[in-house]
Amino acid sequence: MYSTTSPYRIITVCTGNICRSPMAALMLTEAFEAEGLGKLVVVDSAGTTGYEVGHPIDPRAARKLTAHHIASEDHVARQWRREWFAERDLILALDVDHFGWLQQGAPNRESLAKVRMLRSFDPRMAGRSSLDLGIEDPWYGGHTDFDNTWTLIAAAIPGIVNHIKNALSERPSGEGNGHLPQQADEHQQVTSMS
Repeated sequence: MYSTTSPYRIITVCTGNICRSPMAALMLTEAFEAEGLGKLVVVDSAGTTGYEVGHPIDPRAARKLTAHHIASEDHVARQWRREWFAERDLILALDVDHFGWLQQGAPNRESLAKVRMLRSFDPRMAGRSSLDLGIEDPWYGGHTDFDNTWTLIAAAIPGIVNHIKNALSERPSGEGNGHLPQQADEHQQVTSMS
């Protein structure tokens, strides 16, 4: 039996919250469900600006997600709120400008430590500067740009999942971990992301 009183909370952040960050949040949600961690991890998303507040996900992002059997019709764009620094365990920036914006806005060291570039979890990007880890906004492009966004996010997902598994296993009893579902292979790729 798992305690779900305190799930691990992740938020993905981009500019308008209609392309990159909702794609990342929905892809991560799918990955955690596939790993049996859906009740232990909650993923949401936000934008650094209010430009798109209230709008649905970009149709091109929705098309890409639908092609991988991930529903996105319930997404409604929203703007980052300062209190989320305290309420989230991991804050994932999709591009370098979001990363810098979040770092500048962090109210304390604890909040600052939660801010990471999403692609920093891609093992192929190990040791690279945060300046090399951005995912460009596909909004200005076409379907190929959304395909590329999917590919870059997907490459980081196994690393994020493993990071969260470790974080959950280190939590004291009663803080949302209990015991993690058993896995045949700790380094197994999430098949729904291929």
